[in-house]
Amino acid sequence: MTGEETLRAALRRLLRRAPILAALGLVLAASWGFVAWMTLDMAHPLVRLAMPMDAAWSWATAVAVLAMWAGMMFAMMLPSAAPMILAFDTVERGDAGGGGAAPRTLAFAGGYLLVWVGYSALAAGAQWEFQASGLLTPMIVSRSDWLTGGLLALAGLYQWTPLKEACLRHCRTPLGFLMAEWRDGVQGALAMGLKHGLYCAGCCWALMLLLFVAGVMNPVWIVFLTVLVALEKWPVLPAWVARLFGAILIGAGAAILV
Repeated sequence: MTGEETLRAALRRLLRRAPILAALGLVLAASWGFVAWMTLDMAHPLVRLAMPMDAAWSWATAVAVLAMWAGMMFAMMLPSAAPMILAFDTVERGDAGGGGAAPRTLAFAGGYLLVWVGYSALAAGAQWEFQASGLLTPMIVSRSDWLTGGLLALAGLYQWTPLKEACLRHCRTPLGFLMAEWRDGVQGALAMGLKHGLYCAGCCWALMLLLFVAGVMNPVWIVFLTVLVALEKWPVLPAWVARLFGAILIGAGAAILV
């Protein structure tokens, strides 16, 4: 195959993927735009609503806090999930003879994101509980050495558990996951997305709790955790790197607690 033919084949593949790439790009841009707006315009009334001064939340406050967490989870987790979603799209297009895959791919991605909406609800509940106990500032930053050290140690210890290793292994091998879990139909794709989302949440839930340590509205901390999660799922990165970072977290948590 000549260079020109190779280029044309690559362009054809890109055009076939255009709908899912556009959808992922739109969600990712909207999520990061939402996060940037919240962190840069904290005086806005809607942003202030997501940063309650105490645990006396109204329904509007609860919805705003949930939206804040969901937008943040979408922005942080979608980059590391993109290889799995695109691998699903590639396999599906092969089965479909090169077309008609977008609805199932979108269902797969939707199932994945739905898991993180559920996690966001749990995180919002944890935020409310921490506020009720006086452990968070209005900026959603830990004001307790016990909470800070405990979360760091928890996240570090979890990096060494077999459950973390098993979930990370599924996240790092897209084709292996798809071959083992493949189901037909849109509902099957949704179920596969939910299952992948559960593996991803099982891998990253403790790291996401570290948002309470340096601040849920801290853009540098948000980007750092996003990069860390993406690196962990990079197939060529040695598995011991996750444990090394876990050891660092355990040490930091122990130092604060002691």
